[in-house]
Amino acid sequence: MLSALLGLLGSFIYGASDFFGGRAATRLRAETVTAINSIAGVALLLIASPFFGATYSAGALAWGAAAGAAGAVALALLYGCLAIGPMSILAPIMALVSAVVPISIAFARGERLSGLGYLGMAVGLVAVLLICFVPGAGAVRATPRGIVMAVGAGIAVGLYLFFIDLSPTDSGIAPLVVVFAVAGLITWTAVLVRRIATGPSRWQAAGSRWTSGIALGVYSGLTDSAACILFLLALRLGDLSVVSVLNALSPAGTIVLAAVVLKERVAIVQWIGLVVALLAAALLALA
Repeated sequence: MLSALLGLLGSFIYGASDFFGGRAATRLRAETVTAINSIAGVALLLIASPFFGATYSAGALAWGAAAGAAGAVALALLYGCLAIGPMSILAPIMALVSAVVPISIAFARGERLSGLGYLGMAVGLVAVLLICFVPGAGAVRATPRGIVMAVGAGIAVGLYLFFIDLSPTDSGIAPLVVVFAVAGLITWTAVLVRRIATGPSRWQAAGSRWTSGIALGVYSGLTDSAACILFLLALRLGDLSVVSVLNALSPAGTIVLAAVVLKERVAIVQWIGLVVALLAAALLALA
């Protein structure tokens, strides 16, 4: 039960992080936002280390590095697709894919679901169809590019969860520190390469958008790392399949913020799809 509560809380905070990151990506490039995210995330994790413990064993370093690479790809794709929008469609697609990937890996390793679990996966597919089905000319629609990026982000998030689950149970939050450090190394390298390629003049021209973009990127990193701590604790106390499904609830926070702050229109059928997605997550969690 505690694992589920930690996962649910983490999912809402993840949704807020996705919103902040997506908004930051409308002002800065996605890789720049991810780079800023990594600095803020590492800072919070280092502050939290004395409270949660951190043992940097070989396993923690290896699996943390693998998760960091997956996380860097996931955040770049996620922030990019959320900047394209609409958040209310792309965030749920990403979340459902991110749940299916760890479950598929578990199946390949011999794990099987109960009848309730298979029902949950079927309901989840229905939810995806409802969320993506947008009737009426005035409703919000997703572009093929945005959908592809959302699916890619979901796959990367699923791999991230799998790699983190493989980290030693006695390593504390050390794997998360490595995750953000590796993601930062990758993304800051990408930012530096782009800056050299584009030249300083173009970066100076975009300076008016940097202040708000950096602030949103910092908010994204702080909430992202906080959610990561909660999900790591949930994984330590529970099962990967259950926690991965709880992670799929993250669009709740994103959609609420998008609807309230951006006044983004969400069709009734999409709201129904989100409710069905929550039902699918509940069924899988109970399986």
